[in-house]
Amino acid sequence: MDGEHELEEFATRMFDLARAGETETLRAYVEAGVPADLTNGKGDTLLMLAAYYGHAETVRMLVTCGADPNRANDRGQTPLAGAVFKKESAVVRTLLDGGADPDAGQPSALDTARMFANAQFIQWFTQNTS
Repeated sequence: MDGEHELEEFATRMFDLARAGETETLRAYVEAGVPADLTNGKGDTLLMLAAYYGHAETVRMLVTCGADPNRANDRGQTPLAGAVFKKESAVVRTLLDGGADPDAGQPSALDTARMFANAQFIQWFTQNTS
């Protein structure tokens, strides 16, 4: 097996850990040197996947370890907008606490909340920006 293939498999495992919310295992890899903002071929970071799949504790750990809460994927989507789309309240709160900008991305988390008429998220976002 060549090194490039092994590296690809390793990266895939990291993204699977983020999707599954395997916080402590993923933390060990990040603390050992895996970039907190590791990105897949679509521009999704570990944080984006953890947020989209509803893992608030994994999101908190990644932000604490230096992941950028406002880093958009190749389609311009942010972790916060993904969490709003999935109606993941705990993740939305965790991202806001970690410095996520409700106006970042296309569409932004605020635009997404308005699109789905999510009054709770709209209130959180307008309280944070005022």
